[in-house]
Amino acid sequence: MTQSLFTIAASVAALLAYGVAAAQGGRAGERRHFALVLGWLVHGLAIVLDTSNFGIAETGARFGFAPALSTMSWLVLAVYAIESRFVPLPGVRRALALVGLTSVALALFFPGEVKAHVTSPWIPLHWVLGIASYGLFGAAVLHATLLSNAERQMRAKRAVDQPTPLGMPLLRLEKLTFRFVAAGFAVLSAALLLGWWSAEPWRWDHKSVFSVLGWAVFAALLVGRRAFGWRGRMATRWLYTGAGLLLLAYVGSRFVLEVLLSRPPAAA
Repeated sequence: MTQSLFTIAASVAALLAYGVAAAQGGRAGERRHFALVLGWLVHGLAIVLDTSNFGIAETGARFGFAPALSTMSWLVLAVYAIESRFVPLPGVRRALALVGLTSVALALFFPGEVKAHVTSPWIPLHWVLGIASYGLFGAAVLHATLLSNAERQMRAKRAVDQPTPLGMPLLRLEKLTFRFVAAGFAVLSAALLLGWWSAEPWRWDHKSVFSVLGWAVFAALLVGRRAFGWRGRMATRWLYTGAGLLLLAYVGSRFVLEVLLSRPPAAA
């Protein structure tokens, strides 16, 4: 199933903006920030046009690994767009631009398939909650990476409550990271419960197994932090493991089906 010309045009515009943001030199901070935000806005427009099937005759929801990855990366960039208004984060702009560029390109070449009929009217909400949890955990991974880099830079100074080179105190960055983890865990729990409730019947396929494993890892991380004070490398390893399992759950399994095995994606 091809995309409409409107979606393709918006996607190309987003690619150009992200490309400009990624190509800007180190001193062109404001230009890179402007290009990144512009890319994010046009990227969002492309997602809206695509999910609403604007310009094509078919109705229904689009499913596939690349649209899911595109939406997830857009949500991570949304967190950056909001957070950058309060805290400067120049060190992540090039990386975010490359993430946006890659995800839009994948969605352009692997648009997935529109499903006009789904097994339950709750399936679209289940899908939205699942993608939202991906975005929240993606934001948590971004902040955990910043946290790890800041810790390495500040370990020699042994002053963890001083502003990091990113402009944010280390303890505040750590607390923000785990707020994203907690929010993502809550949304993922709702998505899994809704999927279990609406499934006819529930299937223990690759997506379900990896999703439950990821949920268990994040549950253990939150319990470990509260009960045993997990932080630093211990916490980030659990976070990266859980995020990796979730990535395998939908994006990974759909990539294998759509690209490696050339089979159309299922709706759930």
